[in-house]
Amino acid sequence: MEAYRIPIGYWIESFINFFSDNFAFITKAFSEITERGLDWSVDAMMFFPVWVLILTFTAIAFLLSRKRGVTVFTFIGLLLIWNMGLWSATVSTLALVLVSTLFAIAIGIPLGILAALSRVAYRVIMPILDFMQTMPAFVYLIPAIPFFGLGPVAAIFSTVIFSMPPAIRLTCLGIKQVPKELVEAADAFGSTKGQKLMKLQLPIATPTIMAGVNQTTMLALSMVVIAAMIGAKGLGGEVWKAIQRLQPDKGFEAGIGIVIVAIILDRILQQFGVRKN
Repeated sequence: MEAYRIPIGYWIESFINFFSDNFAFITKAFSEITERGLDWSVDAMMFFPVWVLILTFTAIAFLLSRKRGVTVFTFIGLLLIWNMGLWSATVSTLALVLVSTLFAIAIGIPLGILAALSRVAYRVIMPILDFMQTMPAFVYLIPAIPFFGLGPVAAIFSTVIFSMPPAIRLTCLGIKQVPKELVEAADAFGSTKGQKLMKLQLPIATPTIMAGVNQTTMLALSMVVIAAMIGAKGLGGEVWKAIQRLQPDKGFEAGIGIVIVAIILDRILQQFGVRKN
């Protein structure tokens, strides 16, 4: 007689099927809005000549970082990507990362604030984050397909889930690390919770929150190759295509493009957080 096997997989599949069957109108509306936003972002960037975008991104890197090294690397790195014929794929990747990061931050920062201000919310959210951060990234592709089908929206959904935990954790950590003396002083002067949050806790916690934004962006970018398995385009799609066709040269070139984009975003966000401090 076989031991009783707990049907965890069946329960999860039933849960996914229930939501995909009964709330398809929500996922469909979300898919249409998200795909339009993604297409608009790509079309807006592709509308301009490549050299104009390279100069624009270089200027943005200089204005946000104020670092000559970051500015020069941005200019040379983007020129190299253009020279390798990967500009269109890079634009698609930037749009995917931008949309995914915006969704992750829009959800993650409020949840981080809630976890920092509410002990009950903290006890509920943190175990969920532990689960999310230890789950293999490939698993997040599974619920994305029945909800949104194959394509960029499913890739954005899985990328948001994968990249959101750092934004929540570091927002919560930044607010909790505000010196108690300052919080007590704000209470003594009669500050409301909203005033205390907006004028004291969030400004002091900004460097830590920006570190969370940085990590969220890097995780979103690291997901582009995995998300290519379910229809995401861009540099990740080029890597996946090279793997399928056994083209190591194309795969390494796309990988170099991903590294360049990652370094540019990382250095800009790091300096931006320092400047905010």
